[in-house]
Amino acid sequence: MKEKIMTRDQALAIVREYVKNENLVCHMLAVEAAMQFYAEKFGEDDAEKWRIAGLLHDFDWEIHPSLESRPQAGEPILRQRGVPEEIIRAVLSHADHTRLPRQSRLEKALYACDEITGLISAVALVRPSRSLMDLEASSVKKKWKDRAFAAGADRAEIEKAAAEFGVELWEHVANVILTMRRIAPELGLVGNVCR
Repeated sequence: MKEKIMTRDQALAIVREYVKNENLVCHMLAVEAAMQFYAEKFGEDDAEKWRIAGLLHDFDWEIHPSLESRPQAGEPILRQRGVPEEIIRAVLSHADHTRLPRQSRLEKALYACDEITGLISAVALVRPSRSLMDLEASSVKKKWKDRAFAAGADRAEIEKAAAEFGVELWEHVANVILTMRRIAPELGLVGNVCR
């Protein structure tokens, strides 16, 4: 029997209930978009499940601010709200400190899409255009080498995640840039590029 998936609107309602920081919401939207891209790329049966995992992955960031408590402290909330177990497991496994091994392609995708979206957003924001629309992977590669730039974006984790997911790092960066462009207005990253 197929587990009933929750709707995107239900997932977004959870996000809006627990997340007040719009930058964090934008991050979650970016991860959602990247997850949808990969679900489609790999021909997954349920792209909606992948989207929802991306959207919910950091829903408890503000209510459980210590690294040690999230996302596992948010697990009961997700369960109460009827989030499918497969999505809960993906949310839990995207944090290395939970020591829950990533087994499914969904889990590996979430881990791979999480950290990279923040780095891509940071690179877009320092460009003269302040836009994703003219951003290329080569620009991210140039900033990659500057460890002081976006120091919170763990390059080793990003490399590990792409390898674990089985996608070459710079191909992955290009894929995520393209998918984030689709929602650039929602992310506030259209900048001053005319289209």
